[in-house]
Amino acid sequence: MISDSTTKKVLARALRSGGDFAEIYVEDRSSNSLRLEDSKIERASSGREVGVGIRLRVEERTFYAYTNDLTEKGLLTTADTLLAALDSSSLTKILNLKAKEARSCRGQDTIMPQEVPQEDKVALLKKTDQAARQVSHEVIQVIAWYSDEIQKVLIANSRGLLVEDERIRTRFIIYVIARRKEIIQTGYKPLAYLQGYEALDQHPPQEAAITAARAAVTMLDAIAAPSGRMPVVIAKGSGGTIFHEACGHGLEADHIYKNASVYAGKRGQRVASEIVTAMDDATLKNSWGSFGFDDEGNPAQSTLLIEQGILRNYLYDGYWAERMGERATGNGRRQSYQHLPIPRMTNTYICNGQIEPADIIKATEKGFYAHTLSGGQVDPATGDFVFGVSEGYLIERGEISTPVRGATLIGNGPRILFEIDMIGNDLEISPGTCGKEGQGIPDGSGCPTLRVRELTVGGTQGGI
Repeated sequence: MISDSTTKKVLARALRSGGDFAEIYVEDRSSNSLRLEDSKIERASSGREVGVGIRLRVEERTFYAYTNDLTEKGLLTTADTLLAALDSSSLTKILNLKAKEARSCRGQDTIMPQEVPQEDKVALLKKTDQAARQVSHEVIQVIAWYSDEIQKVLIANSRGLLVEDERIRTRFIIYVIARRKEIIQTGYKPLAYLQGYEALDQHPPQEAAITAARAAVTMLDAIAAPSGRMPVVIAKGSGGTIFHEACGHGLEADHIYKNASVYAGKRGQRVASEIVTAMDDATLKNSWGSFGFDDEGNPAQSTLLIEQGILRNYLYDGYWAERMGERATGNGRRQSYQHLPIPRMTNTYICNGQIEPADIIKATEKGFYAHTLSGGQVDPATGDFVFGVSEGYLIERGEISTPVRGATLIGNGPRILFEIDMIGNDLEISPGTCGKEGQGIPDGSGCPTLRVRELTVGGTQGGI
């Protein structure tokens, strides 16, 4: 990384022309990936990216520059590019840097991915391929992707903050394609953790491959989806995507400040059914969206968003917290040193209820069971959404019955929160990549099994 003395010199240079706040973000990221298709390795890549971003704030204006030249001269030159944008001659004092605080997700049992031989990773991909194909002769294709990443960041600012964070991430994604005559269906299962290679010992990809293959084969028997408004039970994990996309982004402080969210000005008001409590939590051990410090150096924390239906808080980075007179919640995140931090979710989820998932199904005489959601579209200003259902079933006489294909869920995020009338006790958080303003970051979204009293299902058949 860079020395404390160089860090202080660069901060001083950035503030020389009168900035109110200066920050340095140093990143060292190493990554590896392997892709298997047609039972053979199609692609292998590895790389390392090192760089520094320097942010300068002057009142409400923000200036940003970045470089991959980590020499002291290179960093000072980058700081000088920010000065050219300023016309002030006053000097802001730099506070003495505090003793460096370092965090890492590395533990005694961590297996560093770069220490695992490449042939072992290839062998695991091939075993995963074999496991999926053994489910059925109707499995015609398996695509498996392994990746690992070690990201080290150092963050310092003119208020004396100096922290380091090491993030080790391991991911394994499986797609399975099944075919029967002209019918083609897919199964999908992602595994992703803030952990080393040991994560794949604890969560074997072969088991995930079997799950994905069974889903693909089962959906070959699917009938056309019904249409109309009906009770919808959403499986654990899947509903988190709806909450994340249709509600979570609306709780990010920049949207609140710009009045671009239906939740603006509603803190303390009821925004959901009284059985709904929701959190954003970057402290969850091993979870894909977790970290030690956010990308502004604020410690990871757990933020209560909705408590028994009442909106309690928004998600703040440092910049928007200051502008709005609030406290940062540790949600300043960025894709890399080339990007400014903005308010982002971490692991966002609806909390557990007390009902057994099976009892939710039994309590539903007729309805639709959304097991796995696929892609969707959301209007961030209103929360209106359309999500595809890649694996869905009819519910008849309180039991999960016939698989259906081609279903979509159509609704409004803020409204659906009021329609949740049963919540299970089986919370699951699914990993993903969240996009906002051109930046993709690792995140988790989740929920227990839950029931929406009434939701529009889009399909080609009449109502059930």
